[in-house]
Amino acid sequence: MPNSWTAGAAQATWRFGHPWVGADQRDGMRWVLRRNCSVTPRQMLGFYLSMCVVSLGIASGFALHGAPVVLVFAGVELLVLGLALLVYARHATDADTLTLSGQNLAVEQTAAGVTRTTHFRAEWVTVEPSRQDGSLVELSGQGQQVQVGRFLRPEMRGLLARELRLALRHALHRPVSSQAV
Repeated sequence: MPNSWTAGAAQATWRFGHPWVGADQRDGMRWVLRRNCSVTPRQMLGFYLSMCVVSLGIASGFALHGAPVVLVFAGVELLVLGLALLVYARHATDADTLTLSGQNLAVEQTAAGVTRTTHFRAEWVTVEPSRQDGSLVELSGQGQQVQVGRFLRPEMRGLLARELRLALRHALHRPVSSQAV
């Protein structure tokens, strides 16, 4: 079954969103906005362990030649580096995931391993900048409010807002026959 969002892409190109088919077999759109991380947490662990081996190896050489205090400073240095890398790794998988399926919009926000989900009906959602040009995109409706776009450059957030508005309008005006139930 062709995805109706792909047909809708003929008149609008999707910069951030991608056509998606959910577990309920409804076609829709999904936006995954992630932190730009060049190193995964697993790679970070490998880097840290290699730093430990090199630093402790050098410090051990100094300790064997009569300067044991170098080993203490190397240990403190590795502890501080480990804490900094732990903070980085904890937020490396932060993301905002917006899923429009049928006329339901789900917004999942993950920060430091904790995910918060907010659900909206497409016909009640308003998409606005939260303060001014370049600010976060605010989704509100049904007494709920969520800000997205924290992982986008400020000049790209307006494009995200326009894309969300277009997708929500498309979801409201799609024929019922194209939505599997």
